[in-house]
Amino acid sequence: MSVSLAGKKVMAERIRNIGIVAHIDSGKTTITERMLKICGKIHKLGEVHDGEATMDFMKEEKERGITIGSAATYFEWKRYEFNLIDTPGHVDFTAEVERSCRVLDGAILAIDSVAGVQAQSETVNRQLNKYVVPRLAFINKMDRVGADFDKAVQSMKSNLGLCAVPIQFPVGEGADFEGFIDLVEMEQIMFPQSDDDPAAFERLSIDPEVLELVEIKRAELLDAISLHCDELTEVLLDGEEPDNKLVRKAIRNATIEGVLVPVLLGSALHNRGVPALLDAAVDYLPNPLDKGAVEGTVPKTEEAIAFKPDPAEPLGALVFKTVHYSTGDLTFIRIFSGTLHAGKAAFNPRLGKHERVGQIYRVHAGARESIECAQAGQIVACVGLKKSATGDTLCAKDNQIAYGSTTFANPVISMAIEPSTSADRDRLGEVLGIISREDPTFRVATDEETGETIMSGMGELHLEVVVHRMRDDFRLQVITGKPRVSYRQTLKRGATIDSRHIKQTGGSGQYAVAKIEFEPIEGEEFEFEDTIRGGKITAEFIKSIRKGIEDYCLSGGKRAAKIQGLRATVVDGKMHDVDSSQLAFYACGVKAARAAEETCGLTLLEPIMRVVVTTPEDYLGSVIGDINSRGGIIIQIGDEGRDKQISARVPLRNLSAYATGLRSITSGRGDYSMEPAGYQAVSEDVAAMLNGETD
Repeated sequence: MSVSLAGKKVMAERIRNIGIVAHIDSGKTTITERMLKICGKIHKLGEVHDGEATMDFMKEEKERGITIGSAATYFEWKRYEFNLIDTPGHVDFTAEVERSCRVLDGAILAIDSVAGVQAQSETVNRQLNKYVVPRLAFINKMDRVGADFDKAVQSMKSNLGLCAVPIQFPVGEGADFEGFIDLVEMEQIMFPQSDDDPAAFERLSIDPEVLELVEIKRAELLDAISLHCDELTEVLLDGEEPDNKLVRKAIRNATIEGVLVPVLLGSALHNRGVPALLDAAVDYLPNPLDKGAVEGTVPKTEEAIAFKPDPAEPLGALVFKTVHYSTGDLTFIRIFSGTLHAGKAAFNPRLGKHERVGQIYRVHAGARESIECAQAGQIVACVGLKKSATGDTLCAKDNQIAYGSTTFANPVISMAIEPSTSADRDRLGEVLGIISREDPTFRVATDEETGETIMSGMGELHLEVVVHRMRDDFRLQVITGKPRVSYRQTLKRGATIDSRHIKQTGGSGQYAVAKIEFEPIEGEEFEFEDTIRGGKITAEFIKSIRKGIEDYCLSGGKRAAKIQGLRATVVDGKMHDVDSSQLAFYACGVKAARAAEETCGLTLLEPIMRVVVTTPEDYLGSVIGDINSRGGIIIQIGDEGRDKQISARVPLRNLSAYATGLRSITSGRGDYSMEPAGYQAVSEDVAAMLNGETD
């Protein structure tokens, strides 16, 4: 099968749709930048720390030196076509990784050679697992002081649970890093110390002094992959040396099956190891045909359905991102099957109508190249879709398929916002709507008691970036309140509630009676069951009861903090032939939930963050003392090169301005990362203190 790319035919076997994911500052964007330079896509390197990286093209990214939004590009390497997505590493922007994972065929997981697996490494690895994305690992920054290849690989095994198998072995580490041994081809690659040209390396015979160790590493590699390749096992049992072509085939199959993660190494900043990483992506990561037919459902029947990744099949495409421009939204799409044509309409099952596709583009960071059509296997962007949003499917009306919406984490922090002038109030609502359409983790609501507009996001940095975008991109000046943590509640105990909503005063009345058992459950879910038999309440009215309970829980009851982790079971009830209605049973559900709040009592839950701090040992005591003063619990203290690393669980409410505090107590030498670690109950005295802060 061939795909038309910008006027030329490319076999689908020669397409690689990959993403680069990692913890913040592990070198993702630097790796991408080197790939683009090596492949001739760009002619001048831009550095992240200078705000000049090609893929960090947003103003906020240039100013902060971090990736905020996922960015797409494309390039050619040895006649293979790459569609690549560079993703953020900061926890506040993890939704960008989530939606990118849905459209990738493979990924490169970058790991810092000194720090090894870090907090966000674990998060992005879970996201790759969730969407079954095969991956390579690249141990980056091998020339840093404290680099430890074996330790980094071991951290992948112990912290991520991956079968991480090195296919390269370093020649020196830190300041002594000179090259690597290719354990597949059994040759030594050496880099000149004074030249950062990626083409300036030598292929040599393996140094006799390390040959014995290399043969041990090669044997470990063959043992690991032979567990998943019978043909290779037979060769090894016969005492023969396997052909390198068979070894590559075995690694590729095991990688695509997700049972093995090949590990490579290098220093992207100095162009070392990047060409070999591109070769490995070609050799071991899947193409669209390897990924196969992506399963969806028939919208009306929910039956499973899948189309082959072929341009001749019915259209099946997933919207995974929208970006607002003054000229209209730019919508990013992965084509799983069929062909999408510019100037023609595609059907959106969620909307139940067609939307016309204007121009279709291949995107390179902030630049675009117009194409006439996009076919199975491609990642493209288009203009013209006015209502389609992240998670929507585009298909043919007579061959409908829906790939399902993407699930994102709930916001953990909120703040009030208002325009600096009353004349901009309507415009504020419009801008907030645009941003929430772009960003599924950004939510907007109105406080019914105060009338304030409340925006919620994944962290202080997330909301800070939103405010700066309003100022810079939309020329809208706003005033914000103090950040507020998003609390939750759950039932203290179970209870059976008899709920009645009866209003009969002549004429058409309202009648709804239900007996509902409420009980707390583990996790954040809301579960609903119906055990009524004999048609005492119709299925239509049961749905209304559920909606009433759900809406009350979302409103948060008296404390206005979402109620979660409960199961509601309707066990009995009555309805009236004339006076019962959906509205009456909805009100009955609301009353039942309100009564359950009174009878069962509610426990206040607060978000907890897993915080990992790296600091010189001289400041260890001060850092631990500061964490304890913030109500944190130390989980582990370990070594991180010459520094100490502290892992702790800390309430989010106590982490305001933590970056500033850490810099102060470590004289600017401390670093930290954090990720959500769930919710936990607060004590009664803390709950009383927080009573006015819940949202």
